[in-house]
Amino acid sequence: MKATKMALLLGLSVSVLFTACSRDNEPTNEPNAANQAETPWVKPIPQSVVDAAAKLELNVNHIRYDKFYFPDGTSEERLFLEEDITMTEDQLMKLAELQDASPGRQYATNSLVSQGRNISIIGYTGGGGFGLSSKEQTALRWAVDNYNRLSGVSISFTLTFGTDYQSKDMVVYHNPNQNGAGGSAGFPSGGKPYKWVQIYGLANYTTNVNEHVITHEIGHSVGFRHTDWFSRQSCGQNVNEGSAGVGANHVSGTPTGYDSTSIMLACFSSGADGEFNTNDINALRAMY
Repeated sequence: MKATKMALLLGLSVSVLFTACSRDNEPTNEPNAANQAETPWVKPIPQSVVDAAAKLELNVNHIRYDKFYFPDGTSEERLFLEEDITMTEDQLMKLAELQDASPGRQYATNSLVSQGRNISIIGYTGGGGFGLSSKEQTALRWAVDNYNRLSGVSISFTLTFGTDYQSKDMVVYHNPNQNGAGGSAGFPSGGKPYKWVQIYGLANYTTNVNEHVITHEIGHSVGFRHTDWFSRQSCGQNVNEGSAGVGANHVSGTPTGYDSTSIMLACFSSGADGEFNTNDINALRAMY
């Protein structure tokens, strides 16, 4: 079964925000697997960047510069670390500075959305390839329903579609410039969810798989780490993502080992149904 890499994401309990982009991480025994990384920019990596990444327990052997795209088509230079973590140099440095002052660690990150908050979320329908397709819009509706139908969870979502996203808490859009298949998001800050939720490369997958990816990325935006952050077993790996200064301790009442059906696994399969399992629901109730 094909496994596709979801984003490892970082966040802050202050107003420094960044996102992570994911790529295909399919087994190499599949023919024509699209798991090649984008050609990196020819730009040297300063030692200060290497030192800051090392302080955050990130893999310093995979650092490069590339472009991060917003839904209006504009872009900015950011660092890409471990192929799926992305931030500006300034954000990396601020994270490194805050690492020693981190007040404690939680599985669900050190910063969550304010309790009881209604989150305004918009599915972007603009042009330039950044708008959601009909299938992706349906998947977004299903993903929002995954959260709104839960009892005992204080946060909720109000979903709209359009192009006027500036005032919204969260924007879900398609990134046509990203290789691979998956999504990216970030972690909450200042009581608000992370705003930018990207998906890409999912046109040939079912609506359920699209729902799965969007639900997963919204999960990051409200504070979830990967369920298998300690091993990335769902990707066929044995790699610890590290705490990265944001926390990675398990939510009370949920398993501490591998949970093979969690929607927050680092990689998804082509048979994903897009639904929370019982442990995902218990974690949300514990968080909110």
